[in-house]
Amino acid sequence: MNKLFEDRNRQFWILHTLGWLGFAIVNYLSSLVLDTRDAYLIVISLDAYVGWLLTIPLRYLYRSIWAWHPWKMILTVLVVALLIAMFWTVIRNFNYWEIYRHGYRPSDWLLYIKDTPAAFYVMLSWSGLYFGIKYYQTLQAEKQKSLTAMNKAHEAQLKMLRYQLNPHFLFNTLNAISTLVLINDNDTANKMVSRLSDFLRYSLYKDPINKVPLEQEIYAARLYLEIEKVRFSERLSIGIDIEPGTEKALVPSLILQPLIENAIKYAVAREVNGGEIVITARKFGHDLLLEVADNGPGLPDIVVADKTSDNGSGVGLVNTRERLAALYDNDFALVLTQNQPRGVKVNIRIPLQLEQTETDNA
Repeated sequence: MNKLFEDRNRQFWILHTLGWLGFAIVNYLSSLVLDTRDAYLIVISLDAYVGWLLTIPLRYLYRSIWAWHPWKMILTVLVVALLIAMFWTVIRNFNYWEIYRHGYRPSDWLLYIKDTPAAFYVMLSWSGLYFGIKYYQTLQAEKQKSLTAMNKAHEAQLKMLRYQLNPHFLFNTLNAISTLVLINDNDTANKMVSRLSDFLRYSLYKDPINKVPLEQEIYAARLYLEIEKVRFSERLSIGIDIEPGTEKALVPSLILQPLIENAIKYAVAREVNGGEIVITARKFGHDLLLEVADNGPGLPDIVVADKTSDNGSGVGLVNTRERLAALYDNDFALVLTQNQPRGVKVNIRIPLQLEQTETDNA
């Protein structure tokens, strides 16, 4: 707030001084046409300086009446501008007669204020510029506040979407660990606890607003799949195929996790013999293509489940689509297709953005 006040205060003094300097220059150029003496330059300088001084109090007056009713404010501005214009006109004429006409004094007092309409126009112009600039600054400040509020809401939405991890995953994992402890398979239980700890640490410490390199996302996916592999043992096969050069591509953190979760829930868990999950990443022009494929029952089951699931049964495709829309606006695609010979493929297309390394920034 203090910085904003200082910036506006600095802007006022700069514009205020430049405005009156412009007034002096225009009057000087006009005097060249009339072929005036050099002494007239002193008169012009004094007129501009007095105008500069007289309009400073207007700033503080206009500040105090900014919240008034428009008609009351307009009437106040007109009256004050007229009074200042009359006073300024008297001083200007006095300077002109004293300096340029060597102490001349008119007999008619009305001659002291004869140029008031022109001075009134100048004061109204100054007032109009002041209110116009102040109104523009107020609009910009309100716009900035609105943008800040929207950004905060946007960040909150992203965090909410990212943190909607399936509680059933955690419950199933803890149950599996409990079972391993009961059968005295402590080594496997320790490994599972360690992997769960690493996965939760990754999910909690990564800011959902920021993107992460694909290699980190694959690391998190491996942790998740290794935990699930303890549950499903040989029933779960994993394949990861990452095209060289895509490791540093930036992706939303944990964007693959709900897709893998769906594949496990609707493909691997439903098959007696288990199934396979394959994760691939490819460059496609200026885009990055991500794919999660399985060899489960097929498309209808997962589509129906995802559309009807509203009781916390999974993060799902809707959540993923909303996250992508929040991060990339319309510059993304999420497509669900039938895998061959069976199963489901989920394809994501996002802009290819590479992580900036220290070498790149040097």
